[in-house]
Amino acid sequence: MTLKKKAVTGMKDMLPAEVQLRDYVIALINQTYSKFGFSRIETPCVEHIGNLSSKQGGDNEKLIFKILKRGEKLKLDQAQSEDDLVDTGLRYDLTVPLARFYSNNISELPSVFKALQIANVWRADRPQRGRYRQFMQCDIDILGEASNIAEMELILATTSLLGKLDFKNFTVRINDRKILKAMAAYSGFASEDFDKVFIILDKMDKIGIEGVEKELISEGFARENVDTYLKMFSEITGDIEGVRYCREKLIDVLNDETAEDLERIITRVDAVKEADFKIVFDPTLVRGMSYYTGTIFEIAMDEFGGSVGGGGRYDGMIGKFTGNDVPACGFSIGFERIILLLTERGYEIPGKCEKIAFLIEKDMPDAQLLEVLEEAKNKRDAGFQVSIVVMKKNKKFQKEQLQAEGYEDIKEFFVGV
Repeated sequence: MTLKKKAVTGMKDMLPAEVQLRDYVIALINQTYSKFGFSRIETPCVEHIGNLSSKQGGDNEKLIFKILKRGEKLKLDQAQSEDDLVDTGLRYDLTVPLARFYSNNISELPSVFKALQIANVWRADRPQRGRYRQFMQCDIDILGEASNIAEMELILATTSLLGKLDFKNFTVRINDRKILKAMAAYSGFASEDFDKVFIILDKMDKIGIEGVEKELISEGFARENVDTYLKMFSEITGDIEGVRYCREKLIDVLNDETAEDLERIITRVDAVKEADFKIVFDPTLVRGMSYYTGTIFEIAMDEFGGSVGGGGRYDGMIGKFTGNDVPACGFSIGFERIILLLTERGYEIPGKCEKIAFLIEKDMPDAQLLEVLEEAKNKRDAGFQVSIVVMKKNKKFQKEQLQAEGYEDIKEFFVGV
């Protein structure tokens, strides 16, 4: 059998420069989020298949890397279905594992718990720019807080981080699933058809309002209902006035508190934000995950051409583990997409220590080698990064390689000199 050098499709090797950038971003994430009161946790990469397939992960449940039962539990000759073969799988996100973690450890956690997770997840997805089958996710979640201070803290923490990475002029789009449902109900759609309507609405940014209209009609929805529905989108503005329009227009099907909360989140975040971004009301924002129950949000960047982060409120998930619902809200940045954008713009890690290379001859006497090692130690103590390298025959090429790695200062040590 011939061994394969190339990484498995959808996964990749990472060279030192990328790993260094990733390490820097992870350190900045930890530093920034900890200042907002978030605590780092870890959960296993393998989850019970029943948890992963519990109808909480939307389309991601179709992308699970499933793991065969092991040892005596694996009975291939008796298997009637996949359920007889599989009992676990690789996690496809960090939210379902967080809900299990919280439910299992609730007695040891504070009543309002602010969790930070940075870890790999796996999806059997079609690889494309900024999307892999193994990728890092970075989530912050607030569990046990029912008020909209949770949404404000999540948005402010996430945007503060992006600002520290020199991202500017990005947009936070915000909506509420209750407003989505109220607009559909007002337009005359049956509640059992809401999900089908929202799946089509979620394509608005790709196919436009005319495309959405065409698909809704082709699905058999009444022209009157479709016209009423789409007319509202043309009338709603992406600011506070748009939220107020929804509150007045949908007064018979929407709780006043929902619109008031959304208005409060937008105005307060806008008033105290650190980073350079806009927060806008977007009634077309759907978020595909079926577990969202209230506020939803996404981060859009023109330079990427899509979302680089998203989240929302999922108050019903933990109750499926414990029997008692716990308020929960989370925000995830697209870590891999952020790294891609930073790499493409040639981002330089600030405060990176100067790199020095000591080139030494192969047969250097011990006494002289000790002097070189001592000098290297002193340089490191002074804050430099020092690498000791044995000279090669093609010294010119060797120096070029070292310079490409960032070693601007290259000092040569010869025997007896």
